[in-house]
Amino acid sequence: MLTWIIVFIVFSLLILVHEAGHLFAAKKAKIRVEVFSLGMGKRLCGIKIGETDYRLSIIPFGGFCKMAGEDLQEAVGNEDEIGAKPIGYRFWAIASGSIANYLFAFILFSIIFMMGAPTLSNVVGEVLKGYPAELAGIEVGDEIYAINGLKVEYWDDIVSRIKKESAVSEKLDIEIKRSNKDLMLEIVPDISTVTNIFGQTISSPVIGIRPQNKLLNISYNPLYAVYLGGKRLIALTGMTYKGIWLLITGGIPVKESVSGPIGIAHMIGQAANLGVVSVLIIMAHISMALAVFNLLPFPVLDGGHLVFLLFEKVRGKPISIKIQETVTNIALVLLIALVLFISWQDILKFTPLGKKAGQSFQPKAKNQMTNKNNK
Repeated sequence: MLTWIIVFIVFSLLILVHEAGHLFAAKKAKIRVEVFSLGMGKRLCGIKIGETDYRLSIIPFGGFCKMAGEDLQEAVGNEDEIGAKPIGYRFWAIASGSIANYLFAFILFSIIFMMGAPTLSNVVGEVLKGYPAELAGIEVGDEIYAINGLKVEYWDDIVSRIKKESAVSEKLDIEIKRSNKDLMLEIVPDISTVTNIFGQTISSPVIGIRPQNKLLNISYNPLYAVYLGGKRLIALTGMTYKGIWLLITGGIPVKESVSGPIGIAHMIGQAANLGVVSVLIIMAHISMALAVFNLLPFPVLDGGHLVFLLFEKVRGKPISIKIQETVTNIALVLLIALVLFISWQDILKFTPLGKKAGQSFQPKAKNQMTNKNNK
């Protein structure tokens, strides 16, 4: 039950941030906001401040910020409607939801690095047989503290240093601490060729060690935490756009690489079992993904509305209401179909119903034939 409460809080907070971004930009642009709702459907309760009804609605997931004139059929041309404002004002009113999610992700990553980001230590937890590390004499429990004379503190440092030093040197001088004794070992890495999550073939140096299964919480001063938070966010943004491009071009399969609300809820539930920091990490990733996804140039999404604004800017006049509605309706059907497909894949991967469904599709004829022959 606690897990579901955490899932609900995470989803609600991310939606609230997104819609609050729209609300803030609309108010600054003097666009009348008719409704600001957390939840969808019928109004449960709320308060009206000025011209805006701040409400809780009956369906607990989702939310919306309804600006005057946003529904083209209801627009009457008043000066406080979104359609009456300059394109620049409308751009920020539409894009501000995603911008708010992106800034929220940045804040969360910064907080995570200040609180203590989970980090693997520099202690060897496993030595793979037949690999260079075993041949050189590295043992489980060894603490690696320098590679080619350069200090390493955590496992990420080790991985990064091996990669960088192997690019300029055939061998690595590994300094380790074992039973309070300092040792120097020489290792010549193997070159491994693998296919990454983006379907690309990558060659990388491998020495055959794995980290100790123990996480350290490493905290940083506020300024450096902000720097690390921004760095992490930019790196993840690049990976996300790259992944989207490969999905579009068929570089990676959709059903194995994308999760919907069910899959996301499953990940939040797993993170909740690991503690507050893990939940914040998942929340930051989701907030960044929401920002990126909503700005995709696809009708129905905020990015689709921005595309309409771009056409209006180029043409000097808006696209007709009929064309906008037709394109939006087609896009909505496609989006619903995609969501249903992804949700079904999530059910198969993450729920007991999916496991039962998977078992029911297992072939039985062969087993029945085998039993018959045994008789």
